[in-house]
Amino acid sequence: MHRACLLLILGASSIATAHANDCPDWPPEQARKEMSALRERLDGWNHAYRVEGASTVSDAVYDQAEEQLAAWRQCFPMQAPAPLAHLADDGGRVLSPVAQTGLAKLPDEAAVTAWMQARGNRDLWVQPKADGVAVTLVYVDGRLRQASSRGDGLHGSDWTALAQSIDAIPKRLSNALARIVVQGELVWRLPSHVQADAGGVNARSAVAGALARNTLDEATAAKIGLFVWDWPSGPADMPSRLAGLRAMGFADSVALTQPVSGIAEVRRWRDQWYRHALPFAADGTVLRQGHRPPADMWKASPPDWAVAWKYPAATALAEVRAVTFTVGRSGRVTPVLEIALVQLDDHRVQRVSIGSLARWRELDIRPGDRVELALAGLTIPRLQSVAWRAAQRVEVDVPDPADHGPLTCWHSTPGCEAQFQSRLVWLGGKQGLRLHGVNAGTWQALTNAGLVHGLLDWLKLAPAQLAAVPMLGEGRGTTLAKAFADARQRSFDDWLQALGVPDDAVNAGEDWAALVARGEEGWRVHGASASRARQLAAFFAHPDVRALAAQLRAVGVQGF
Repeated sequence: MHRACLLLILGASSIATAHANDCPDWPPEQARKEMSALRERLDGWNHAYRVEGASTVSDAVYDQAEEQLAAWRQCFPMQAPAPLAHLADDGGRVLSPVAQTGLAKLPDEAAVTAWMQARGNRDLWVQPKADGVAVTLVYVDGRLRQASSRGDGLHGSDWTALAQSIDAIPKRLSNALARIVVQGELVWRLPSHVQADAGGVNARSAVAGALARNTLDEATAAKIGLFVWDWPSGPADMPSRLAGLRAMGFADSVALTQPVSGIAEVRRWRDQWYRHALPFAADGTVLRQGHRPPADMWKASPPDWAVAWKYPAATALAEVRAVTFTVGRSGRVTPVLEIALVQLDDHRVQRVSIGSLARWRELDIRPGDRVELALAGLTIPRLQSVAWRAAQRVEVDVPDPADHGPLTCWHSTPGCEAQFQSRLVWLGGKQGLRLHGVNAGTWQALTNAGLVHGLLDWLKLAPAQLAAVPMLGEGRGTTLAKAFADARQRSFDDWLQALGVPDDAVNAGEDWAALVARGEEGWRVHGASASRARQLAAFFAHPDVRALAAQLRAVGVQGF
């Protein structure tokens, strides 16, 4: 459906309820700036979509941004900017024979159930919500005479010439009346497309971009399909309309319009179209009453006789609450966005890694910014883009990468806390000693209790000391003491990996003294590159590393 159809119609009372406790603590001038910044971004997205044929954000993100602006307007009515002119860029000159109504969106199953019950669960029909761009087709004496875009719902762009190139749009109808008007969706053909697995794959953007051109080449035109979802000028009842559409050649569309009498049937069809193949992308389901007002009474606004229930979003708008930085065992600094809880499909997300310090600096994300998130492979949350920036920028305390590297932070000293914890997690994890019952929380508890300052301090801890640590207790203390004692019996190579020795030194078949004695030249002789040899020699020569080796030698660990 066209973007003007994408309003999330909750009603003023619903929006007020949902956001009553979410009003930002902004002074009036900041509220004005923040709302103006968001309105400007929404205007830009509208212009790109309607004029340039480019969908720069997902519909889910657009809807959420628009809902956010509506909520802020209620929080700060005196500072609110002018309402969005959703269709200001639609300068179409073609008068639509029937208004394009758009659809209200119901947020969940409970709302859908209520909508159906209000209509007695009678004469209701469900269709997939095709993810394309709306079109109105006019046939006179069986021949295609006009194709027009949704535009502002009353006036649209003339697509008649483009329609002649699209084989999916019939140029002649069989068994046609003198004048027929049908409405539907131009979709991107996706044979065997499964929405649950592949998502929207930018299908709408592909269609919109193609139709924004003056001409269509043969290959592009062949990729555009048609899903007819209504016959406004047809009979009053749905069975008769479907029979007429089938007779005119729209059998595929008819097969995807099914009667339902309760929420269980809606749920079944919704799940069927979400998890099984369709020939196009569908971002939800549409419910319609079979009987509705005559077409000449339709308005360019969502009616009460048809609604949409969209699928769980695979993209979401998220507010950045804080920017934190993790420091890995090797000293790599990774920015992490702490965000207000969002739902991505069936995932609840509160933290997202940006990946690298360079990318964070390029994007310059600060608390208060809104970002677009998606699911990589439909499983892992990832940052897609910065949706818009907060008008008031917040300073962020960034670790200096020069303070961290492969040979720094063997002790928990100021500025080294994060990297030191990463070293402990590596040492006890599957890459190192595989300490049973030990995780990041365990190490943090021991550090907070003042028992672990250096990487190997835990080797000398007694069960009573461990039992006294808050959140551990006697039983857990005994388990940890055994795990720590067992660690002394691990192999030499296990200990090398636990300390983070470069891989070339593991399984070398020599003890610690021999590895230290190699030096840079010796590592070159054993096949290491010049840079790798320098790295290995520096590791074994580092005073903190040698001190660790002495500790292990003192407690009788093999190889030291």
